Amino acid sequence: MDAKVLQRVPASPVQKPTREEAEAAVRTLLAWAGDDPTREGLLDTPRRVTKAFSEYFAGYAQDPADILDRTFAEIGGYEDMVMLRDIQFSSHCEHHMAPFYGRVHIAYLPKGAVVGISKLARIVDAYAKRLQIQEAMTAQIAKAIDDHLDPRGVAVMVEAAHTCMSMRGVQKSDVATITTQFIGEFKTNPVMQARFIDMVRTPRNSYSL
Repeated sequence: MDAKVLQRVPASPVQKPTREEAEAAVRTLLAWAGDDPTREGLLDTPRRVTKAFSEYFAGYAQDPADILDRTFAEIGGYEDMVMLRDIQFSSHCEHHMAPFYGRVHIAYLPKGAVVGISKLARIVDAYAKRLQIQEAMTAQIAKAIDDHLDPRGVAVMVEAAHTCMSMRGVQKSDVATITTQFIGEFKTNPVMQARFIDMVRTPRNSYSL
């Protein structure tokens, strides 16, 4: 998959509207929905929405290369799987701007260096906090780890619920969408891939301290 597609960054810089223009757009949508933007309960909604958008879509300002820039080579010869399970995330569907949310499971096989585990969670947020589709987000996370850590293999699984499916359209709730991306040894070695999936599915209370 092309790197530009994975990054989903515009080919040229986007002319960002002013906050005043963004708030005016929110007022227009409120009126289009059938409500009165000037009534008391909605007077401050445009400001709140634009502020919320700066949080929802903070990932556009984050560079995965910076997040994964620092690695640690003193790992005592450790070469087995490093895994983070159940990284919670929330994102927004780029087709309807409706929320989707769930968990990400990440594993990689280090080749001489590891990264701080919190950095992997930050990589998830860097891509989740953008307008997204789950399939692309899954591939982006895996590719970023592969590009910047140069491991022997990467595995990513994303499990999510999509409100664009539960609150509109077919209106089916309790449906989980699962996507995976395997690179390197996780793709070529069925045993390693099965081990990753088994670790994802192992009940948490079986290893709780």
